[in-house]
Amino acid sequence: MENHGKLCSPKNSKLAHISVSKHGARNSQTQPFNLHTEQRGQKKEQAFVKRVQEMAAKEAKRRVPVAQGLPWTTDKPQSLPKPPVKEQTKPIAIKLHTEQRAARRAGYNYLVASKINSLEILRRFEEKIMKVIEQEEIKNMRKEMVPKAQLMPFFDRPFFPQRSTRPLTVPREPCFHLIKQKCSISGQPYKFHKFFNH
Repeated sequence: MENHGKLCSPKNSKLAHISVSKHGARNSQTQPFNLHTEQRGQKKEQAFVKRVQEMAAKEAKRRVPVAQGLPWTTDKPQSLPKPPVKEQTKPIAIKLHTEQRAARRAGYNYLVASKINSLEILRRFEEKIMKVIEQEEIKNMRKEMVPKAQLMPFFDRPFFPQRSTRPLTVPREPCFHLIKQKCSISGQPYKFHKFFNH
């Protein structure tokens, strides 16, 4: 009802009168939107239908049996030659050397065991000798480390240092100008440490 009231209002009546006066008594015709998405969808559908038809045609071709061609010559049937019959293999009496190898292995194991035992005996003997030597050294060290009393010093003859009999060194002033002249004549650079060393 509200819509009907709005349409019947004086403003709406004026607008309706103006539109009728401009376009005449014709009603407006609605036209659908022309979208590119619909065209793309139609193209995709057509491509899909075409692909399905091609796949169906390929499957139908695969189902058709293909006959094999005739041989080149039809005079005689082609028959492959039979392979030659092989003779039956005869078993050979194989002689194994397990017993000989077992005997050699036992001898080798015995040699290894005897060598290990001899090395163990030598090691024990060396340990005993080292222990005896260590005990002897300990005994000698104990004998040497026995404290011994030192002799009493002689207090009746005290030490008096004696004055040296050598004369005192007389200092001399170095003559640098003489050294410089000698070096300039000889053409060699003068060195003061030679003078002081002399």
